[in-house]
Amino acid sequence: MNRLIDMTKQQERIYRAFLYIVLAAAVIALTIAVYLAYWDKIPSTIKIRAGVEQELDFKVPVSGKIYRVKEEDAAPVASLPDHTEGEGTKQAAGDRADDTESIPIDFTHKVRVKANAIDTYKMDLKLFGVIPYKNVDVEVIQDKLLTPSGIPIGIYVKTSGVLVVGIGEFENSEGKKVSPAKYALQKGDYILQVNNVMVENKKHFIGMVEASEGESMVLSIKRNGEVTDIMVTPEANQNQEWKMGIWIRDNAQGIGTMTYEDADSSFGALGHGINDVDTSLLMNLEEGTLYRTEIVGITRGSNGSPGELTGYIEYDSDNVIGEITENTEEGIFGICDEEVEEASVFEPIPIALKQEIEMGPAQIICSVTGEPEFYDVEIVEVNLDRDNINRGIVVKVVDEKLLTLTGGIIQGMSGSPIIQNGKLVGAVTHVLVQDSTRGYGIFIEEMLGH
Repeated sequence: MNRLIDMTKQQERIYRAFLYIVLAAAVIALTIAVYLAYWDKIPSTIKIRAGVEQELDFKVPVSGKIYRVKEEDAAPVASLPDHTEGEGTKQAAGDRADDTESIPIDFTHKVRVKANAIDTYKMDLKLFGVIPYKNVDVEVIQDKLLTPSGIPIGIYVKTSGVLVVGIGEFENSEGKKVSPAKYALQKGDYILQVNNVMVENKKHFIGMVEASEGESMVLSIKRNGEVTDIMVTPEANQNQEWKMGIWIRDNAQGIGTMTYEDADSSFGALGHGINDVDTSLLMNLEEGTLYRTEIVGITRGSNGSPGELTGYIEYDSDNVIGEITENTEEGIFGICDEEVEEASVFEPIPIALKQEIEMGPAQIICSVTGEPEFYDVEIVEVNLDRDNINRGIVVKVVDEKLLTLTGGIIQGMSGSPIIQNGKLVGAVTHVLVQDSTRGYGIFIEEMLGH
């Protein structure tokens, strides 16, 4: 009998321990779920305008402290924002007895902030005031006016050196299959020099290989941002031509849309970088040119089949309208000619910071009929802290005219400015293949911060 009682008590202890484990696991799972749900509600970088009081309303149970960052060592120093305010509380930097301290901030409520000078701050935040949340960079920037564009552009970019887009094999003079570059080069490598001679273009490189007569060649290549030297020995094919067995590319062309022009004649376009079609890697730009473009055809998009704009481009000096100086993940940038500025049909407007964007009505500007026009869209998603910066915004086309013409967002519209409440919000970047009425967009502050 006593043994039976002992066994029952042991089972109860095991059962109780099991329940505790389950409860602990449930609490941990719930905490993780809540943490992930709130993670992207506050961006990792917040930009605010210098000299302007602004409202931050993230509606997140997160609080912490804010302090200025000293450039030399990123340590907190005295100067702080003019004030933060929320739910009746207000603290001003000038009123503090010890300016070296940080000031509290609580995003459970609306917070009003103001900083008079261009500067950088940090916020150390905790979820529910307890769980470490994230460290947020706060950048005080000068307010900016940009002229939205929406004109179609022809794009030509030349790579630095030549890009390896594939490694293959061929039959040598003895009929054996060989691949001289197989273990030396990789898809995505840039060949910059051969035997210390700069590679000008694809034709130049092919000529160097043919002139090698089978002698080993030292190639200076750029791989993953690092330059290194490798050795490759060409072999003769059955036609007695010296080859390495690689496919290469030295340029790319296409059409897109200019997003904005700045007062200094600089421009931003596309909202995403120019990637090689085979490697999907961002192309290493040596030089680039913008050309005048005429839209001559439209292939309507449909669910599962993205459409496209067809443009007519003459690649000659008479049609050049600008120079591309940068190809980045955030878009292409450079200097446009005076005629582009003079032909602009829009006035400069303020930019919208990401926390100012609202779900609801907006417009995009594009030139599907030949001239830039406004078309109605809805902003249906705003992802403040998404890893993919080119997909921070989701828009849905609701304009009947644009839906009739294009079916929604189509290729060639990348870079179309997104306007909301009289401010430049960002640019269209991609179409959702399964729903052509919807497209992704990038925040304008991401393009300006490239």
